[in-house]
Amino acid sequence: MPAWSLPRSLTELLMAFRPCFTAPTFTTFAWLVVGLVAQPGTRTVTGMLAGARLAGIWHHSRAHRFFAAARWSADALGVVVLEVVVAGLLAADAPLVVVVDDSLFRRSGRKVFGAAWHHDPLAKGGKRVAWANCWVVVGVLVRLPFVPQRAVCLPVLAHLWRPKHPDRTKLALAVELVGLIATRYPDRQVHLVGDAAYAGKTLRDLPEQATVTTRLRSDAVLYQLAPPRTGKPGRPRTKGKRLPELIVLAALRRVRWQQMVVACYGERRLVELACFRCLWYGTFGPRPVQVVLVRAPGAPDGYDLALVSTDLEATPALLLERYADRWPVEVLFEEARQVAGVGQARNRTRKAMERTVPFGLACVSLVVCWYALHGQPAADVAARRARAPWYQDKHAVSFADMLVALRRVILAAQYLPGSLVEPTTTEILAVQRAWPPPQHEPRKSTG
Repeated sequence: MPAWSLPRSLTELLMAFRPCFTAPTFTTFAWLVVGLVAQPGTRTVTGMLAGARLAGIWHHSRAHRFFAAARWSADALGVVVLEVVVAGLLAADAPLVVVVDDSLFRRSGRKVFGAAWHHDPLAKGGKRVAWANCWVVVGVLVRLPFVPQRAVCLPVLAHLWRPKHPDRTKLALAVELVGLIATRYPDRQVHLVGDAAYAGKTLRDLPEQATVTTRLRSDAVLYQLAPPRTGKPGRPRTKGKRLPELIVLAALRRVRWQQMVVACYGERRLVELACFRCLWYGTFGPRPVQVVLVRAPGAPDGYDLALVSTDLEATPALLLERYADRWPVEVLFEEARQVAGVGQARNRTRKAMERTVPFGLACVSLVVCWYALHGQPAADVAARRARAPWYQDKHAVSFADMLVALRRVILAAQYLPGSLVEPTTTEILAVQRAWPPPQHEPRKSTG
């Protein structure tokens, strides 16, 4: 049995995942979550077991079987994480803004399932490659009052991408994950945001309620909207005349530039925006899109950034801010690897590999959700400034602060204050009778 009890605030949050597991597996799941949070060292599978203070109480194979053989689905787990995030951190009628990106989790060993050589821009040395697993992750953007400077990306679903599988591209995995979100919330609009790598014909398979905002390639072939029907025999035209290249369009007089103030990357900036509607036929087919060109104020010609979106109701400023909010997914990957220890487990088999990282990402979202409901951000910031008086620029809590706060609550749960019970007279007399009488040493003779 576990050596300590769980705090009530965390237990109530974990009970939402009860339908995903059998009764024994749910117990293992709950204590592995505790072990990942409470473990300050390496978060391997046995490290999670040690963090939960179950080493020597449970056999280590129980933790390994949870990832490698137990009956549960990582997608079902992610959908429940989505439900927790939506119910606790989003308004009832708010659309879902989801971000998609991929990240590498380095591994070692030739027998690790799904591991391959990938281009790694963060790798040291001249060769920017790494032996790793590549994960396509979809996260939900939320606004938290105690992190006012930016949006926070909470991971909900993740799929392992394997090279040399043309029918399972990164874009196809992203569309599949967004489809799971749209299926769970059919009445909510879903706004998908991604970089230029997540633009292709596969986006046509997205549900009707989903829109896409991404970076537009500089060599994209654009067309005017389809002209109205002429009434003549023959198939009507599906697209208009081809438009010039983006660099040429930015210099045309008929393209109107407007100065606007937008909130990007934690600050308000003055930029010039130009917007027009057209067809990106090679990617979205006959579906109209909105193109937004961005440049610095006073620039004579050209553009700095080009965005394309299927959301025709959004303003150009909103589309730029929505794309800028994609950056928190990069913060998520750094915090998940460096702070939460996601990806440190040394699994090798297929099921274990396909479950361990989604489990760790789910724990990241759970920590933020718990802190949003039960955390004390003002007290944590004040305590941090008291411990480091020279660190006066800190005005918001970080994920590390949230993790430490939950860890302290878990540790405090085993030291519950008890009530003192006064012993009765009968019990006092019984103890006195059982206490051995003192033995006196004989006096030594002085003669």
